[in-house]
Amino acid sequence: MDKLRIGVLASGRGSNLQAIMDQCAAGQLPAEVVVVISDKPGAYALERAKGAGIAAYSVVYKDFASKAEYEQAIVRLLEQYQVQLVCLAGYMRLVGEPLLQAFPNRIMNIHPALLPSFPGLHGQRDALNYGVKISGCTVHFVDEGMDTGPIILQAAVPVLDDDTEETLAARILEQEHKLYPAAIKLFAEGRLEIQGRRVLVKDKE
Repeated sequence: MDKLRIGVLASGRGSNLQAIMDQCAAGQLPAEVVVVISDKPGAYALERAKGAGIAAYSVVYKDFASKAEYEQAIVRLLEQYQVQLVCLAGYMRLVGEPLLQAFPNRIMNIHPALLPSFPGLHGQRDALNYGVKISGCTVHFVDEGMDTGPIILQAAVPVLDDDTEETLAARILEQEHKLYPAAIKLFAEGRLEIQGRRVLVKDKE
């Protein structure tokens, strides 16, 4: 079976990128990361990619006249590397039409909360402030909304009485590093079927 070709978009440290690369290198994922793109030239995710011998590019939003042109440049890069699945790993921009049309139902994101609760940039903080007893993380397909696409997998993490945003985020991140590769593996094996809002996981053939 040919390996699934993954392109990763990241804006920051790239710890989920590292988890994906590690699982690929260990043979746990029938996939390979072939290109990493960041909207931030100084993102450490780019260094992680270069260190692993993976093509790394920064595509800076302000260098383009419009969001559409910016995304078209990203699409060209992804297509150049024959990417089959796009993974957002701490990518801090809403995905627009050019990317969604080029990769329909082929863009995934991970979010540090149990969606549909606490979408947006501060999922861990919002969960703490609300007083929930259980938080976690969600891998979902990406649509035009913020953290609104069909949910693939979720993992629950208890919220402790003495948690801070940092301690909760660290425990959630541990689960993210397991959950994201698990979702990618299901995709690579052709086991995900989208039915409206629901993503069904089919048995292995």
